[in-house]
Amino acid sequence: MKKNIEIFPNMEALFGTRDENLRLLEDGLNVSISMKPDAVEIEGAARDVARAERVFTDYDHLRRTGYGFQNGDLGDMLRVITTDENATLRGLAEAGRQRSFGKRVLQPKSLNQRRYLEAIEKTDMVFGIGPAGTGKTYLAVAMAVAALLNKRVNRIVLARPAVEAGERLGFLPGTLQEKVDPYLRPLYDALYEMMDPERVDRLLEKNVIEVAPIAFMRGRTLNDSFIILDEAQNTTSEQMKMFVTRMGFNSKAVITGDITQIDLPQSKRSGLVEAADILKSVDGLTFCYFDESDVVRHNLVQRIIRAYDEQKVRAENQLSLDLGAGNGNGARRAPAEADSEYRYEEER
Repeated sequence: MKKNIEIFPNMEALFGTRDENLRLLEDGLNVSISMKPDAVEIEGAARDVARAERVFTDYDHLRRTGYGFQNGDLGDMLRVITTDENATLRGLAEAGRQRSFGKRVLQPKSLNQRRYLEAIEKTDMVFGIGPAGTGKTYLAVAMAVAALLNKRVNRIVLARPAVEAGERLGFLPGTLQEKVDPYLRPLYDALYEMMDPERVDRLLEKNVIEVAPIAFMRGRTLNDSFIILDEAQNTTSEQMKMFVTRMGFNSKAVITGDITQIDLPQSKRSGLVEAADILKSVDGLTFCYFDESDVVRHNLVQRIIRAYDEQKVRAENQLSLDLGAGNGNGARRAPAEADSEYRYEEER
């Protein structure tokens, strides 16, 4: 099937640098796009052509209504569209408007990020589990800031376990807050990236935004709050149970973590791993999982994560082979067992 779309004003902005967006649509939707003197021709299966045509019509509508794409947002939206048949350019753009804070608009960069943002909007408690660099914490903090600025909540509470500090906290200089602040720095970084530093400082002083170790959550009930627990893989079972029961009325909670980077002592089971098992069938909460394809940092990070995953698989396969060899009929006897049989033969 072929479909010609008449060229409209500023259509070339949709093509991207060196037509990279057209190539993305061609690869993702399995269509061929070519330029004619007064039109763009799309060729492919009828369903695929219809999806590509929808991108062009949505883009024209958004342009007419004054929507502006910023900093690669268009390319990110197109990647989501090519992987999710239910996603549309207009739908993603309008959803981004609802999540806006200040001059910035929050857009997902992958299908899993889109599901994560939608889960946060629709569900009161969300678990985001996946490797580093997938945007788990950044997106959660951004959604919290958007909720605060749009007056859907009255405060933001950001918590993080200070596992590395342990009992050595008392030997560090400064107040207790100054001792734990280094372990909470990633949360501060996300806040300062989304809001003016002066405004962040004022909200911190007024306790509208609170950044604290998870230990500070005990005994509290948090109403009208957006609560985030970062690095949740380093919580104990007791800490996780304590945190997920802090929610009050009109509150949301987002718990993020990477279960491949657990820093707890070996005798302690991760509260995040346990919660994923115990709470998986509880109504009213959602588990969102990320993988290496969702990494939004440097491309090298994706390759590093993939290399570690491959090494883990090789190690597990080698362990299985070793165990299989040890239990087989041709298994080598232990040295002590062989020596005892040798001595028995000599005595006989």
